[in-house]
Amino acid sequence: MALRLKAGFAVLALTLSWTLLSFAQAPQPAPSPVEQMPNQPGTINGTVVDQSGAVIVGARVKLTRDNPSLKQETPTGGNGQFSFVNLAPGPFQLTISSPRFATVTSSGVLHSGETYIVPQITLAVAANVEVQVGVSSPEVAEEQIKVEEKQRVLGVIPNFYVSYVPNAAPLNARQKFKLAWKATIDPVTFLVTGAFAGIEQAEDHFKGYGQGAEGYAKRFGAGYGDTVTSTFIGGAILPSLLKQDPRYFYKGTGSTSSRIRYAIANSVICKGDNGRWQPNYSNILGNLASGGISNLYYPEQDRNGAALTFENAGIGIGANAVANILQEFVVRKFMRKDSNNDPAKP
Repeated sequence: MALRLKAGFAVLALTLSWTLLSFAQAPQPAPSPVEQMPNQPGTINGTVVDQSGAVIVGARVKLTRDNPSLKQETPTGGNGQFSFVNLAPGPFQLTISSPRFATVTSSGVLHSGETYIVPQITLAVAANVEVQVGVSSPEVAEEQIKVEEKQRVLGVIPNFYVSYVPNAAPLNARQKFKLAWKATIDPVTFLVTGAFAGIEQAEDHFKGYGQGAEGYAKRFGAGYGDTVTSTFIGGAILPSLLKQDPRYFYKGTGSTSSRIRYAIANSVICKGDNGRWQPNYSNILGNLASGGISNLYYPEQDRNGAALTFENAGIGIGANAVANILQEFVVRKFMRKDSNNDPAKP
């Protein structure tokens, strides 16, 4: 009996030892990816520009997290870029502000070890907001003109008389003359005028001017005179006297038909300095006045009578309607950034 009991204990001990040894040698489950790699810090990068695509230096970029103690702030650098580094993963919100620009917010989620590139942030020039905090309307308009003076199609052709700010501040008389002067002395204006003068000479238009260098100079002078008189009369003198805004205000929203109607209507109506729409007397009378003045310097046989002057004014209005349609649907697609910026692109 004692022998059997000892043998039983021996078998039990052997079995228990074998079980413990097997458990110790059994493969343990692999740790989960979370256990293998803890959360890694990430980075948030971005660029801030204005509506012309020019970078904004010194804009304040505020980073807000779920934990208020993690709030950070940084200015944009000389290339308009900002960066937040060594950030814990999780949701975030950016608040971007700059003097005389409307504040913009952007949000996202930063993942472990990620370099998050924020889509390009565009700040619009603030009109009403800035006026309310004490900045005068002419000062706001001055900032908006600076943006407009950078607007070029394909980075070359000036597009100064278009505002992409629907509630832009009205221009005072000095600013209207400044914009007209800027347009008439632009190098592209001289190049285009010179090209047309060459075509006219090659086809022997305005024969009274003759040929050769003298004939070309007269044709160039007449063409440039037309540009100057139409721009200053229709874009500065009459708008100042009649208190009308000479710019085209880009619509950009709504159905295609509504935008076409808007563009055509803007050839005969305009926004007044009081913000209300009214008949565009400046453009209509400007076309008539420019045509009348041209009779002073064109060859006698090519001078227009009163009937032809009115006819040309009508053609000018129609051309404005076509130009407005192109502005609404085509031109903005070919607007490029300022030459100091990356050529990415409305």
